[in-house]
Amino acid sequence: MTERVHPGDSPPTSGEHSVPKPATSSPEKPAPQPGTYVIQIPKDQIYRVPPPENAHRYAHLSKRKPRRSTSRSCCCCLLTTILALLLAAAIAAAVIYFVFKPESPNYSVESVAIKGFNLTSPSPLSPEFDVTVRAHNPNDKIGIYYEKGSSVKVYYGDINLCNGALPVFFQPTNNVTLFKTALKGSEIELNNAVLRTLSDQQNKGAVPFSLKLKAPVKIKVGSIKTWKITVKVTCKITVDKLTAASKVVSNDCDYGVDLW
Repeated sequence: MTERVHPGDSPPTSGEHSVPKPATSSPEKPAPQPGTYVIQIPKDQIYRVPPPENAHRYAHLSKRKPRRSTSRSCCCCLLTTILALLLAAAIAAAVIYFVFKPESPNYSVESVAIKGFNLTSPSPLSPEFDVTVRAHNPNDKIGIYYEKGSSVKVYYGDINLCNGALPVFFQPTNNVTLFKTALKGSEIELNNAVLRTLSDQQNKGAVPFSLKLKAPVKIKVGSIKTWKITVKVTCKITVDKLTAASKVVSNDCDYGVDLW
């Protein structure tokens, strides 16, 4: 009985050697695409600096001078300029102080005439305050220009009752000026508790208010006028009643200046 023989792998032809297949555990590297070349160079032949035989080609690169930092020099110049300006301003202020001996002006509230208060009605109020402020300039060589843009406000507690402004005028040296300003408010709503408190204080003859004044001024020193300076005055005043015939029982004013 004849045996059936299965066909096997063809034996290698002459001149061909069998190549062992790589192990399946290590992944095969992808074959390069057609038209590309892969060049392998040993690590010991890779130079981070040019080899000696090519060093002369790159010698000019090492001779370049590093660029100087311009930002540092700019900062130094700016800081020097600021310090010089501050020093000049300090010297000028010292000269003005010792030569002219400036003194702060004094402010006080001379009189207050009040209208528009009806404490028996819950309707909104339209209060009016005619205030006379006394400004004293005690300086011998310094005048004061009161410029536009001033504001005068009267408060009861934290309630703004009325507003107004100062007149524009010049106050010469060693001068006392009384200037009047009319302050008006409208549709001021006060609750019953505030109305009762005002009534009780009026019966006692001591109703407290706060007057806040802001005025842009220029100082005249000789023939020189300064930039605008903001004068701030806060006066705590007490009147005996809420009528046109009211009298100022007490007033205490604080004075401040914003130079810029």
